[in-house]
Amino acid sequence: MRLSIIYTTIVFVMFLWGLNVVAIKVIVDQFPAVTITSLRVFIAAIVVWLILWFTKEIRLPSKQEFIFILFATFTGVVGHHYFLSVGLTETTASNSGLILGTVPLTTSIFASILLKERLTTLRIIGLVIGLGGVSIIVLFGAGGNITINGGDIFIAFAVITQALSFIFIKQTSETMRASLITGYMLLIGSGLLFLLSQVIEPGQLHQLTHGNAIGWGAFLMSGILATGVGHYLYNNAIPQIGPGKVSIFNNMTPFFALIGSSIFLNEQIKLIQVLAFISIVISVFLGSGLADRMLLKRSR
Repeated sequence: MRLSIIYTTIVFVMFLWGLNVVAIKVIVDQFPAVTITSLRVFIAAIVVWLILWFTKEIRLPSKQEFIFILFATFTGVVGHHYFLSVGLTETTASNSGLILGTVPLTTSIFASILLKERLTTLRIIGLVIGLGGVSIIVLFGAGGNITINGGDIFIAFAVITQALSFIFIKQTSETMRASLITGYMLLIGSGLLFLLSQVIEPGQLHQLTHGNAIGWGAFLMSGILATGVGHYLYNNAIPQIGPGKVSIFNNMTPFFALIGSSIFLNEQIKLIQVLAFISIVISVFLGSGLADRMLLKRSR
């Protein structure tokens, strides 16, 4: 496949993921957060398994692969989507989009700890700047007063769990296609999220009848396009151009989330959020290793 098509596809996925933050905000404002999330992830699982069936990629995992899939599911589906959905009930979509923009940086940190990847001076500087950007969002929010928003804390946990899942996916993808891993994760994770919802939100299924057309439209867009098709396309791009290049595109997610929250949710974008966005972009550029790779190419 031509590189231009691959890059265009990834940009489209980043657009979907940015708007997905807005869509989830709409969804959790109308429905029980964890219950509707389990159904949204199940819809995504159906979409991915239909694609896998059409492309004839389905096979059973080995015992070791299944263990890594379970770890990736608990972190990347159950943990990430739980913290994301609950967090969005207490914070803005714009703040959430900015915090989620640190996923590549957080992944780089875990890779250095768990996979023994070396942290250079530039990457450490990027880490410090990134933590500063997230601290600005968590402490100041969209206003100018120092406060700690529980929703922002939950979104930060969503970042941590998703970054951990990428490490497990990387380990499993050495013997199994990333798209098939995604299918198993979404299918198992949706079931676990539904069981969790029955504990946290017992007897709330009847609330699903109270949503309007906008809420159900956001649900379908998020489940089918952003979560289902988006993850399939994103994971398939990794073996074609490498995880490092793919992760850099995540910088676009906060931008689309900010624009989407402003247009669709009428959230005001404050100067402090713009400053946080700039610091996060710089931190990902340094912390993901892109700056090191550019310097190495120049020296050669």
